[in-house]
Amino acid sequence: MRRAIYPGSFDPITNGHLDLIERAARLFDEVIVAVLINPAKTPLFTVEERVEMIREVIRSPQVRVDTFDGLLVEYARRVGAQVIIRGIRAISDYEYEFQMALMNRRLDPTIETIFMMPAEPYTYLSSRLVKEVCALGGDVAGVVPPGVERRMREKLFGKA
Repeated sequence: MRRAIYPGSFDPITNGHLDLIERAARLFDEVIVAVLINPAKTPLFTVEERVEMIREVIRSPQVRVDTFDGLLVEYARRVGAQVIIRGIRAISDYEYEFQMALMNRRLDPTIETIFMMPAEPYTYLSSRLVKEVCALGGDVAGVVPPGVERRMREKLFGKA
């Protein structure tokens, strides 16, 4: 079985993330969307809320959602994944992701990293940007699923 991991904070999941997940699901037998538990960060949504939102919007039977902490390559070994999927939007992403991929290769040369670019409408999109625009009252319809937008508005303003 060809199993891949798509790791991230997904705070919140965007349509750019969903684009990569759907395309990766066509390439692999199983894709694990792995939500990082990082106590050093202060996310908008709890890990449980992020997992729930992702499960609500993913319909593919070969995609599952899980959480992890610690080293990604250790998690990959534990779940039997051969591939790590990383999204690249711009050159600035590439430098950081390249360093991470090389370190992961050093830690476990049997696990490959594959870089995927999102579809053109999502190349500028990041969770951080979506949260910032929403917090300032901007329209984020079309860049996040409707349920995610509703939850963001509830979280930020106490209403949908």
